[in-house]
Amino acid sequence: MQKKLLEIKDLTIKFHTDDGVVEAVNKVSLTVHEGETLGIVGETGAGKTTTALGIMGLVDCPPGRIEGGKIMLNDQDILQLDEDEFRKLRGKEISMIFQDPMTALNPVFTVVDQIAEVIANHQQLGEKEAEQKAIEMLELVRIPAERAYEYPHQFSGGMKQRVVIAIALACNPRLLIADEPTTALDVTIQAQVLELMKDLKTRSKTSMMLITHDLGVVSEICDQVAIMYAGEIVESGSLEDIFENPLHPYTNGLFGSIPDIDKEVEFLSPIEGLVPDPSDLPKGCKFHPRCKYAQHLCSVEEPAFQEYSPGHYAKCFVYEGKLPAKEVKKYE
Repeated sequence: MQKKLLEIKDLTIKFHTDDGVVEAVNKVSLTVHEGETLGIVGETGAGKTTTALGIMGLVDCPPGRIEGGKIMLNDQDILQLDEDEFRKLRGKEISMIFQDPMTALNPVFTVVDQIAEVIANHQQLGEKEAEQKAIEMLELVRIPAERAYEYPHQFSGGMKQRVVIAIALACNPRLLIADEPTTALDVTIQAQVLELMKDLKTRSKTSMMLITHDLGVVSEICDQVAIMYAGEIVESGSLEDIFENPLHPYTNGLFGSIPDIDKEVEFLSPIEGLVPDPSDLPKGCKFHPRCKYAQHLCSVEEPAFQEYSPGHYAKCFVYEGKLPAKEVKKYE
């Protein structure tokens, strides 16, 4: 068994606003083992990024607040750290590739200065040494050294993303959180970035948490997958479990919403409706208003998150035997 690097237990994050309480993350539990890549998949508004910001200690307070749970990194609950201790951890042990490189980079500093700052903060190197290592990091992500003293606006979207990756990997973190690192890129650059991340992961033996809504990216790079909906994990398992035997109706709906070259269909089958408002979540199963198999039980009682085969978990009444057998067949 691989050693657990990160273990999240019942993480709960809420935002207290003038309009009410936003329940962004609701008792999320996840595990990342050493050398493993976990993919977190879900629609916009599912709570994926908020979960990542909670791990990084970057939830804005106020209005955000971590109201429960534990985040164990190497058997240490990092939620108990004060801000100074967290700052020493952030960038060195855990790093994050933020969703938009345009806003993640400071437009008034050269890219080499922005990478060197991280290195100087965590590795106690002199200015020249930090700068030299920053140039080496740029070359590692395939940006020529002669472009090190240019500013972010002089780079293309794909190159900006590689600069952000260089910043995140500058201190060889044990855990890298990548928040939709390929969303704004065209397909050729996307393929290059994914290949780069796989290569760096292998070279540095870094564990990774990949946040995305793209199941194609998940199939390319992940070992384990967690499906997130309305601030909850509704299904988790190995890559093979999720792709070969999806259990939850939401997971099936995600696969039904993407084209399959092996099937001839006139129309795709998107999930009807919208993600619920996190300040007014439905009772019972959070997915029941959009689920075509939902019964009355689903609207009044919340299903348990249970293991149905080794390492494969789902949160649905069908697999608890509480719905009629005729309903079970609809999932097959």
